[in-house]
Amino acid sequence: MPTPLRLGIAGLGTVGVGTVRIVQRHAQMLAARAGQAIEITAVSARSRNKDRGVQLDGYAWEDDPVALAMREDVDVFVELIGGEDGPAKDAVEAAVSAGKDVVTANKALLAMHGQALAEAAEAKGVTLRYEAAVAGGIPVIKALTEGLAGNEITRVMGVMNGTCNYILTRMQSAGLDYTTVFKECEELGYLEADPTLDVGGIDAGHKLALLAAIAFGTKVDYGALTIEGIEQITIEDIEQAADMGYRIKLLGVAQKSGNGLEARMTPCLVPESSPLGQLEGPTNMVVLEGDAVGQIVLRGAGAGEGPTASAVIADVCDLARGIRLPVFGVAAKALETPKENAVETPSAYYLRMELFDKPGALARIAAVLGDSGVSIDRMRQYGHSAETAPVLIVTHKAARDALDTALSAMRQTGVVASAPVALRIEDI
Repeated sequence: MPTPLRLGIAGLGTVGVGTVRIVQRHAQMLAARAGQAIEITAVSARSRNKDRGVQLDGYAWEDDPVALAMREDVDVFVELIGGEDGPAKDAVEAAVSAGKDVVTANKALLAMHGQALAEAAEAKGVTLRYEAAVAGGIPVIKALTEGLAGNEITRVMGVMNGTCNYILTRMQSAGLDYTTVFKECEELGYLEADPTLDVGGIDAGHKLALLAAIAFGTKVDYGALTIEGIEQITIEDIEQAADMGYRIKLLGVAQKSGNGLEARMTPCLVPESSPLGQLEGPTNMVVLEGDAVGQIVLRGAGAGEGPTASAVIADVCDLARGIRLPVFGVAAKALETPKENAVETPSAYYLRMELFDKPGALARIAAVLGDSGVSIDRMRQYGHSAETAPVLIVTHKAARDALDTALSAMRQTGVVASAPVALRIEDI
């Protein structure tokens, strides 16, 4: 058997410790599967003295992850520090410059600097792999770059943040409001240190940006995404959507149309009977559609020690096997600059609004929608207070700019008590 593949692991948090555990627990199995022994030679973290529940005495220690990346006894630099800049970026750049392969779980780093890192890695003849950066233990990157290599990908969509899915499904199952469930997540430790990374859609947006680049052969362009979080979703939205056969999800969608690349991470309605509609709790699901294969659905744990470390080790094993692919599936310099889609694909929409309880109020709203070219599929009015009445409308497919024109005109009618909520209904 060839000499061992030597790992340097930077970052000994949840995922780093999980990676160490797998290497220690399954050394013989990994060697048999990879055709090469895999061992850890050195590690780096902020504190040497913290009890992490794994034995680290046999590894060299570096306080500086850049120094770890440059060590001669490290063949593969495993970056599990996190963060789009700072030590993580410096260390990955140092590893690439030193001619070392890199495995990372850092979605923010790649979403912001992926193109430059890909070009640098490919110029050096090294490989940068990042299965753990998207959807935890789900092998979606491998599916796109290898399993579906014979397909023109037509659409990528999915639930890519388990915390948001937990919040939305918990609200529905327990009949709790957003604030209450958000506090539960804080107490359970489900939220990032900056919760807006989760509930604001930023974390999931980073993942979608990477998948879009792979699926459509374009440069990573996180800034072109439309991103909305789930903070404005109410228990009334969830209950009323369910009453009409839908579930609300923070859904990422990327697809190409004649107008360019359309990519968004926003709350959407999906049919309750669909795979995405049935997804419960802190689970991820990615749906891939190709011209030859049709639609495939990948479901699994999107975060956590075991699932994410599993993806890290899968990349390490591929390097040991000699599998070397361009970072985004095709050569970095061949990636196209994405043309941002100025016009969203038409869709049905869910509209919720509070109308003043005045004669003719509903007729005025219907007229505004009709004048803007938006037709009504279904309309329901729920129990009202002394002054206002909640109204739910589902439209037929409409262009977003036509809907925006209607929403703006509604505010001028004098019958709308608060700004209407509009959520896209996604075909699955």
